[in-house]
Amino acid sequence: MEILGKITGIKYKVLLSEDLQTVEIDKFNINKVSTACILKDGNASYAVSKWVSPKRTRSYPYERVYNTLNVSKKITVIPIIKDEGFDGDRDFLQWDTVALMSLLDVFVIFAFYDKATKNPNYENKITDFLFDNKHVVSKIKEIKQYHSSALHWNLNELENNLYNIVEKAKKSYAKIEKQTGVLLHSQAGIENFKKKIGKDVAIFMEFSREKAQKAQSREMLTTQPKESLSTNTKAKITITNYLGGKYFFTVDEIFVEKDTVYLIESKHSKRSILPSKGDIKDGLLKMILYTNLCEVEANGAKKKTIAILNLTSTKIAGEIRSDATVYDRANFFDSNSFSQTQIKFVDDLMNEALENGFLIKIGGAK
Repeated sequence: MEILGKITGIKYKVLLSEDLQTVEIDKFNINKVSTACILKDGNASYAVSKWVSPKRTRSYPYERVYNTLNVSKKITVIPIIKDEGFDGDRDFLQWDTVALMSLLDVFVIFAFYDKATKNPNYENKITDFLFDNKHVVSKIKEIKQYHSSALHWNLNELENNLYNIVEKAKKSYAKIEKQTGVLLHSQAGIENFKKKIGKDVAIFMEFSREKAQKAQSREMLTTQPKESLSTNTKAKITITNYLGGKYFFTVDEIFVEKDTVYLIESKHSKRSILPSKGDIKDGLLKMILYTNLCEVEANGAKKKTIAILNLTSTKIAGEIRSDATVYDRANFFDSNSFSQTQIKFVDDLMNEALENGFLIKIGGAK
């Protein structure tokens, strides 16, 4: 099934964000701070998160961004290229990542790695990547003086600075290859990326879209280890926003009932009573999108939508939903021996679902 929808704005109340450590600007080093922190610069403060790869499916970057969403000014640092070496992966920044961050009002700093070491376990892989901290700090100071929206910043950076940052990344990888003696991927790939992005955002959008659509089609054919599905009814969902950005997702499960389509994001755990916080918050970022959809069509027919985050585990008996009574929740927690910490987390999670108009389902694997 092909599902199309639009997002014209985001309304969402975050209840599960972490308490973030506060760091003063004169002690800030992007390589040493935690994955998300509060940065203080005089009277100004920002929530700063960082990605370890431009690829969205690595290392839970959505969780890191989610943990900053309660702060008014949000910054995320994303490496535009990550080359792990000839025996590893090489990932490039995609337009839809930038569009999604813009939609969430997050300022993006396009960054590059300028140091790495040889991975002792592989002939041609590198590890311990370090960002160019001076570049990141200089961009943070620019953002301090920037009085337009994150959207305008991100588009301006794409149009005026991304091309030059790619060139810096290319030179850094040449230096890393020489210093480590590790064979990296051909620089022709970076040159091709630079040509594709050019200085025209529209070209970059189309280039990224082609790659995302191919990935979406591949995802349709696979079931991830962290999914436990009651059906195999996956569906493509393409979301358009007012920025012109398109997001190509695959919904883990759908269920159509008359004029309503249920969009189900599934997270599963084999060893724990709940999926990890990273998995759950990754799912919550999808809920932010799905609860703000409008003008939805499924195979050309107009539909209403209900978003569901489905959490399953082999350690759980029975099922509970976020719209259940307090009494039923208590019985479920007791019968499955939830700890007080787990109960508090699930209560907050379910309250976030109630606050934002989606459903949480927790139960045993089908």
